[in-house]
Amino acid sequence: MAHVFSSPLPRTSALHDRFGPGDFLDCYAVSSDMAPRLAAEVITAFPGWAKGLVRLRAILTTPFGLRNELPEETEDAVGIFPVEADTPTEVVAGFNDKHLDFRVSVVTEEGRVHLATWVRPHNIAGRMYLATIMPFHIAIARNALARVAAAGQTA
Repeated sequence: MAHVFSSPLPRTSALHDRFGPGDFLDCYAVSSDMAPRLAAEVITAFPGWAKGLVRLRAILTTPFGLRNELPEETEDAVGIFPVEADTPTEVVAGFNDKHLDFRVSVVTEEGRVHLATWVRPHNIAGRMYLATIMPFHIAIARNALARVAAAGQTA
Protein backbone atom coordinates (compact mmCIF):
# COMPACT_ATOMS: atom_id res chain seq x y z
CA MET A 1 0.00 0.00 0.00
CA ALA A 2 1.30 3.45 -0.93
CA HIS A 3 2.29 5.83 1.84
CA VAL A 4 0.15 8.95 1.33
CA PHE A 5 1.06 11.77 3.66
CA SER A 6 0.10 15.35 4.46
CA SER A 7 2.54 17.75 2.82
CA PRO A 8 3.20 21.46 2.58
CA LEU A 9 2.09 23.00 -0.69
CA PRO A 10 5.10 22.93 -3.05
CA ARG A 11 6.77 26.33 -3.34
CA THR A 12 6.24 26.30 -7.11
CA SER A 13 2.45 25.83 -6.98
CA ALA A 14 0.24 28.48 -8.56
CA LEU A 15 -2.16 28.07 -5.62
CA HIS A 16 0.14 30.25 -3.50
CA ASP A 17 -1.09 33.26 -5.50
CA ARG A 18 -4.72 32.48 -4.59
CA PHE A 19 -4.52 31.72 -0.89
CA GLY A 20 -5.93 34.39 1.39
CA PRO A 21 -7.60 34.89 4.77
CA GLY A 22 -10.52 32.52 5.37
CA ASP A 23 -9.47 30.15 2.57
CA PHE A 24 -9.04 26.39 2.95
CA LEU A 25 -5.91 24.68 1.64
CA ASP A 26 -4.67 21.16 2.10
CA CYS A 27 -2.04 19.09 0.36
CA TYR A 28 -1.18 15.39 0.30
CA ALA A 29 1.70 13.66 -1.45
CA VAL A 30 2.93 10.25 -2.49
CA SER A 31 6.22 9.02 -3.96
CA SER A 32 5.87 8.96 -7.74
CA ASP A 33 7.56 10.41 -10.82
CA MET A 34 4.31 10.47 -12.79
CA ALA A 35 3.79 13.59 -14.92
CA PRO A 36 1.21 16.00 -13.49
CA ARG A 37 -1.29 15.65 -16.35
CA LEU A 38 -1.22 11.86 -16.22
CA ALA A 39 -1.50 11.95 -12.42
CA ALA A 40 -4.46 14.35 -12.72
CA GLU A 41 -6.16 11.90 -15.10
CA VAL A 42 -5.64 9.04 -12.60
CA ILE A 43 -6.84 11.24 -9.72
CA THR A 44 -10.06 12.23 -11.49
CA ALA A 45 -10.87 8.68 -12.62
CA PHE A 46 -12.90 8.20 -9.45
CA PRO A 47 -13.57 4.68 -8.14
CA GLY A 48 -17.21 3.56 -7.92
CA TRP A 49 -17.74 4.63 -4.32
CA ALA A 50 -16.45 8.16 -5.07
CA LYS A 51 -18.60 8.38 -8.23
CA GLY A 52 -21.56 7.48 -6.03
CA LEU A 53 -20.71 10.36 -3.68
CA VAL A 54 -20.45 12.75 -6.66
CA ARG A 55 -23.89 11.60 -7.91
CA LEU A 56 -25.34 12.04 -4.41
CA ARG A 57 -23.83 15.53 -4.23
CA ALA A 58 -25.47 16.39 -7.57
CA ILE A 59 -28.88 15.26 -6.32
CA LEU A 60 -28.57 17.12 -3.02
CA THR A 61 -27.21 20.39 -4.46
CA THR A 62 -29.36 20.74 -7.60
CA PRO A 63 -32.20 22.49 -5.74
CA PHE A 64 -29.68 25.13 -4.61
CA GLY A 65 -28.48 25.87 -8.16
CA LEU A 66 -24.92 24.64 -7.63
CA ARG A 67 -22.81 23.52 -10.58
CA ASN A 68 -22.90 19.78 -11.27
CA GLU A 69 -21.30 19.52 -14.69
CA LEU A 70 -18.66 21.14 -16.86
CA PRO A 71 -19.58 24.49 -18.36
CA GLU A 72 -20.31 24.25 -22.09
CA GLU A 73 -17.37 26.50 -22.99
CA THR A 74 -14.81 24.17 -21.38
CA GLU A 75 -12.20 23.16 -23.93
CA ASP A 76 -9.91 21.15 -21.65
CA ALA A 77 -10.77 19.16 -18.54
CA VAL A 78 -9.51 16.46 -16.23
CA GLY A 79 -12.49 14.43 -15.10
CA ILE A 80 -15.25 16.86 -14.21
CA PHE A 81 -12.89 19.80 -13.64
CA PRO A 82 -12.02 22.45 -16.26
CA VAL A 83 -8.24 22.86 -16.63
CA GLU A 84 -7.01 26.36 -15.88
CA ALA A 85 -3.26 25.76 -16.23
CA ASP A 86 -1.16 22.88 -17.55
CA THR A 87 2.62 23.13 -17.28
CA PRO A 88 5.34 20.46 -17.21
CA THR A 89 5.25 20.54 -13.38
CA GLU A 90 1.65 21.42 -12.46
CA VAL A 91 -1.96 21.06 -13.55
CA VAL A 92 -4.54 23.37 -11.96
CA ALA A 93 -8.23 22.62 -12.47
CA GLY A 94 -11.51 23.67 -10.91
CA PHE A 95 -14.22 26.27 -11.11
CA ASN A 96 -16.05 29.07 -9.35
CA ASP A 97 -19.57 28.55 -8.07
CA LYS A 98 -21.96 30.78 -6.16
CA HIS A 99 -21.06 29.31 -2.76
CA LEU A 100 -17.29 28.90 -3.23
CA ASP A 101 -14.31 28.92 -5.60
CA PHE A 102 -12.47 25.61 -5.88
CA ARG A 103 -9.18 24.51 -7.46
CA VAL A 104 -7.09 21.37 -7.30
CA SER A 105 -3.41 21.37 -8.13
CA VAL A 106 -1.36 18.34 -9.10
CA VAL A 107 2.37 19.05 -8.81
CA THR A 108 5.24 16.71 -9.58
CA GLU A 109 8.34 17.68 -7.64
CA GLU A 110 11.38 15.81 -6.27
CA GLY A 111 9.98 12.32 -6.91
CA ARG A 112 6.59 13.08 -5.43
CA VAL A 113 3.12 13.83 -6.73
CA HIS A 114 1.32 16.43 -4.62
CA LEU A 115 -2.44 16.88 -4.68
CA ALA A 116 -3.53 20.21 -3.22
CA THR A 117 -7.04 21.58 -2.81
CA TRP A 118 -7.81 25.27 -2.41
CA VAL A 119 -11.29 26.56 -1.53
CA ARG A 120 -12.52 30.11 -1.02
CA PRO A 121 -16.01 30.05 0.55
CA HIS A 122 -18.15 33.04 -0.45
CA ASN A 123 -20.73 32.81 2.31
CA ILE A 124 -22.08 30.69 5.14
CA ALA A 125 -23.40 28.16 2.61
CA GLY A 126 -19.88 27.70 1.25
CA ARG A 127 -18.43 27.22 4.73
CA MET A 128 -21.18 24.75 5.65
CA TYR A 129 -20.70 22.84 2.39
CA LEU A 130 -16.94 22.63 2.98
CA ALA A 131 -17.41 21.38 6.54
CA THR A 132 -19.93 18.78 5.38
CA ILE A 133 -17.79 17.32 2.61
CA MET A 134 -14.45 17.43 4.47
CA PRO A 135 -14.35 13.76 5.60
CA PHE A 136 -15.23 12.66 2.05
CA HIS A 137 -12.69 15.05 0.54
CA ILE A 138 -9.89 13.62 2.67
CA ALA A 139 -10.83 10.02 1.82
CA ILE A 140 -11.05 10.79 -1.91
CA ALA A 141 -7.75 12.72 -1.97
CA ARG A 142 -5.83 10.02 -0.13
CA ASN A 143 -7.36 7.27 -2.28
CA ALA A 144 -6.53 9.24 -5.43
CA LEU A 145 -2.86 9.48 -4.54
CA ALA A 146 -2.70 5.81 -3.60
CA ARG A 147 -4.05 5.08 -7.11
CA VAL A 148 -1.35 7.34 -8.60
CA ALA A 149 1.33 5.35 -6.77
CA ALA A 150 -0.20 2.04 -7.88
CA ALA A 151 -0.49 3.20 -11.50
CA GLY A 152 3.15 4.33 -11.44
CA GLN A 153 4.24 0.86 -10.38
CA THR A 154 2.43 -0.78 -13.28
CA ALA A 155 3.57 1.75 -15.91
